[in-house]
Amino acid sequence: MASIEQLQKINTPAHLVYLALTTKEGLSEVWTKDLKVEAVVGKVNEFRFGPNDTAKMKVIELVADKRVSWECVYADADPEWIGTTITFELTESNGTTKVDFSHAQWKAVTSCYKYCNYNWAMFLLSLKQYCELGKGTPYQERTF
Repeated sequence: MASIEQLQKINTPAHLVYLALTTKEGLSEVWTKDLKVEAVVGKVNEFRFGPNDTAKMKVIELVADKRVSWECVYADADPEWIGTTITFELTESNGTTKVDFSHAQWKAVTSCYKYCNYNWAMFLLSLKQYCELGKGTPYQERTF
């Protein structure tokens, strides 16, 4: 099994990063504006990136200001995502939060995996911009 691993440091407290990863307001500024989310373990959240690109993530763990974890249960554009897990580990020190990101349980390193590796880096940059500057770059506003 393969795993995408990223690390981002954000100059803001972990609580604000946690809110960005668990609320409609935060995720719509960071990932995609077309979403249905609820920060409840067991709920399935929907993220849409166009008419034929929906990802459904089951919330599998929430530890306030420390950890957010999802399992992909549906992905029409990227079926390789199904069964993978996405985890954000948050560690705060002196007002700076380290985000240790993992997208795990990939069956193989494919073109989709490589493309997603790049896009997760862009997501983490968007998260940093949103938390530090108040404005991220959701899918609908991307030009890269």
